[in-house]
Amino acid sequence: MTADPFEITLPVQTGIGVVAPFDFALDRELWRWVPDHACLHTTRLPYLPEPVTVQLAEALADPHGVRRATRDLLVPEPEVVAYSCTSGNFIGGAAGEAALVAAMLDAGAPRAVTTSGAMVSALESLGVRRVAVVTPYVDAVTDRLVSFLAEYGITTTASVGLGMLGDIWKMTYAHVLAAVAELDTTGADALFVSCTNVPTYDVIEPLRRRLGIPVLTANQVTMWSALRAAGVPLDWDLGAPARREFGLATG
Repeated sequence: MTADPFEITLPVQTGIGVVAPFDFALDRELWRWVPDHACLHTTRLPYLPEPVTVQLAEALADPHGVRRATRDLLVPEPEVVAYSCTSGNFIGGAAGEAALVAAMLDAGAPRAVTTSGAMVSALESLGVRRVAVVTPYVDAVTDRLVSFLAEYGITTTASVGLGMLGDIWKMTYAHVLAAVAELDTTGADALFVSCTNVPTYDVIEPLRRRLGIPVLTANQVTMWSALRAAGVPLDWDLGAPARREFGLATG
């Protein structure tokens, strides 16, 4: 006797709200970090015809825009809202990041995280006080990231910025690997690859093995922080890809 398909119970889904910048193009990468019983609800901030500079990052750091976007996400009742934009989170320093979290909570998000806040939490979770950094940004934006980390007592041992003013999502894994190859990671406790529009999922483990230190990336730490805030058990470790897809040992 076959089961009645109408008697099959749907699994309970845990909603994760995601506020993304207008040019975010790596939705699939975010989904790869999420277990089957979690669901992403994503909205984007309005289009801004600006190059990727300090000025654009400051515009993306406007709490009013993030508050409005958060309200757009609340109908499916997410357990947490994540603002997934590294530069838009760190450009205003620790106070600016805290203002963005406050704006999301004020809009009604039950919990709120940002990519840059997640980065700091992940580094602290791993006991990292010295980090090497790769970014796609111009130097002025990369410098703001270094200053943001310093506010938390985290030293940037070396940094490489690629000076990109747009189309960051078109980067390939080869571009990421080449950028890391330019970086002297001597003395660093970990590597951080910035920007949620930089594809990194499949290169994290190869880089970790090559460098011998944890490798953290923007989308990885965003989902790590959001899933933890939502109470979703993780089946992967910081610094390595999800074991459910690759079966790779971590440590």
